[in-house]
Amino acid sequence: MSLAVEKEVNPHFEDFLFDWRCKTQLLVGGYGSSKSYHVALKILLKLLQEKRTALVVREVYDTHRDSTFSLFTEIIEDLGLSGKIKTSSSPMTVKFPNGSKIIFRGMDKPEKLKSINNISLIWLEECSEIKYAGFKELLGRLRHPKLDLFIILSTNPVSKGNWVYKHFFKNELEDYFVLDDEELYKLRTIIVNNTYYHHSTADDNLFLPSSYIAQLDEMELYDPDLYRIARKGRFGVNGVLVLPQFETKPHDEVMAEIANIRKPIRKNGMDFGFVDSYNALLRMVVDHENKWLYIYWEYYKRGMTDDKTADELEEEGLKKSIIKADNAEPKTIAYYKQRGFRMFACKKLTRIENTKKMKRFKRIICSDACVNTIRELKELTFKKDPKTDEIYEDEFNIDPHTFSAMWYGLDDYDVASVKGVNSK
Repeated sequence: MSLAVEKEVNPHFEDFLFDWRCKTQLLVGGYGSSKSYHVALKILLKLLQEKRTALVVREVYDTHRDSTFSLFTEIIEDLGLSGKIKTSSSPMTVKFPNGSKIIFRGMDKPEKLKSINNISLIWLEECSEIKYAGFKELLGRLRHPKLDLFIILSTNPVSKGNWVYKHFFKNELEDYFVLDDEELYKLRTIIVNNTYYHHSTADDNLFLPSSYIAQLDEMELYDPDLYRIARKGRFGVNGVLVLPQFETKPHDEVMAEIANIRKPIRKNGMDFGFVDSYNALLRMVVDHENKWLYIYWEYYKRGMTDDKTADELEEEGLKKSIIKADNAEPKTIAYYKQRGFRMFACKKLTRIENTKKMKRFKRIICSDACVNTIRELKELTFKKDPKTDEIYEDEFNIDPHTFSAMWYGLDDYDVASVKGVNSK
């Protein structure tokens, strides 16, 4: 059974409404862009056309009532179909005259997912709030003997540390790349690997009052992070950067600049690790006159025994260099000394003291060859109390091993002092 419906929609979403070429569809957008509205409309039109069971998922079940369920109800009434399509609020369901239906579930009640069968279409609203394990579980629930399968994800772009960015765009730690998000912002829609990507902002919603957009624009002044998410609809760093002066340059340029420093101060720092953490060693040069720090070489591995690591560092010619290492590992330092390394325990400073010292450099310039240093430090942020938004000055969003290596290597260097101490 088919019903003829007419509805004015935003032009940027016209193609999306009827495009079912890809199994996976990801909609990323800012506040008020109308992405959720058009996903709901798209699902309604599909279920009017074909007999299907659609599953709509949010992290918390009760949030459906005032969001997705309310949205479906509003669209059904707006289309004049409330006499044909029936909605029930307890439990929340939408039933169609052709036998199609929409059911709503929350990841906070996983037992409710186990009894679901023949799901051919899933919508994950605010998918960034759902855990990655939950997303993979839902992919397993997407199965039907005859119908094509579809999964639609919609979200406001949060941190690049979120699984949505790592899965659909890139994960530098795992050397995984699908799509540069900047390309999506430029093209607005793109298909990669059987995934349809769609980007939108409030400017794409012609039905928004200008006062709402003005309100979003004001965020740039008092909350740049929220402005990026809400107004621009872009992924990025959430929180206060630990090293806002951190930058990267091509390796050859870095080495050329180091060669031109009048009195370079050379430093080497090492953080120890094995199973969960990494052995991280950085070779650095300080331009004391300008208060600039250069990072030009890194060693970054885990699961390595001390003898294997020592062999590799010896091959790199580091046996003659002074290396400052974690003072909490005297046994490991003793081993390296026995192997002939000029390794010494660093001075004991607090995490806050070390961090403040690093922040005193006017510039921290890192070679693009140091990929792990860049990954850890470029977007390193201070951890926040989730209730009060208070910043913890000695805790970060990740465990940055290269940051610890910086601390240790620069333990006897004072950015504000007149003199520096060299390590060849």
